[in-house]
Amino acid sequence: MALPTYADPLERAWYYAYIVICTLIFIFLIAPILVIMPLSFNAEPYFTFTSKMLSFDPEGYSLRWYDELVVKGMQSTGATGAAWWSDMWQNSVWVKAAKNSVIIGFWATILSTVLGTLAALGLSRPEMPYRRLIMAVLISPMIVPIIIVATGMFFFYSNPCSVIGVTCGTEEQPWRLTSTYTGVILAHAALGIPFVIITVTATLSGFDQSLIRAAASLGANPRTTFFKVIMPLILPGVISGALFAFVTSFDEVVAVLLIAGPEQQTIPRQMWNGIREAISPAILAVATILVVISIALLTTIEVLRRRSDAMRGVTGS
Repeated sequence: MALPTYADPLERAWYYAYIVICTLIFIFLIAPILVIMPLSFNAEPYFTFTSKMLSFDPEGYSLRWYDELVVKGMQSTGATGAAWWSDMWQNSVWVKAAKNSVIIGFWATILSTVLGTLAALGLSRPEMPYRRLIMAVLISPMIVPIIIVATGMFFFYSNPCSVIGVTCGTEEQPWRLTSTYTGVILAHAALGIPFVIITVTATLSGFDQSLIRAAASLGANPRTTFFKVIMPLILPGVISGALFAFVTSFDEVVAVLLIAGPEQQTIPRQMWNGIREAISPAILAVATILVVISIALLTTIEVLRRRSDAMRGVTGS
């Protein structure tokens, strides 16, 4: 917003001070990212800027750490061509972690989007009893510290049948959801549902309920009304919530540490293992890739938000 021409000196001083304060806050928040990204191109195995990097010498920069993400541990196989690519895809720890992150994130996003959208639709109904209490319970995974939520999930998933007093499996080997893809997906879906509920509920806050009555008066059944009237208008909010749920799943490490097994290793857990066992600048390369993905997703969310506001007739966004 531009400064009006009639502003007095005090208002002008505050305007420029406000810009400076916002700029300093932005630099404070973005500085760690600005440091990580160039360090991921360091030719040396250090976490500091070398003299060649500071002098912008091309020899100080390299893509070796990005290469390590896919070829680490593959040189000993001696495979070439298509065989090398197949071997790398099957055995590289980083590629396997990326595959797990995408698979788990995809199914967790689908589940959390469906359940979160249904919950938001129910909570948007004015006749819904105890709406505030139900909303507080549903978004509690986003408020309660993640270590508490993950610990509760671990004990529940270790023997879920015991909660309802049913025996599943044997006494020595009860049926459990820990160390399974299903358990990790359900855990990530539970963590993503609050984001879907909040975004869809915000979209529904500007929804004109008279459109539903108009559709019903024209003979549309509830199913047709939902897919032809409601869904097109709330779709930007649904997609935004789905993207937030996917980012939450893709970034989650605490629940994975407690629930997942060796086969469900994701990128955040692989980064955790790398920091604990053998620190390598390849972690900086992974962090840079994740930052780029996050920027792309947030840009998409902002575009969808503006589209949603335009569809609902909201101006000034």
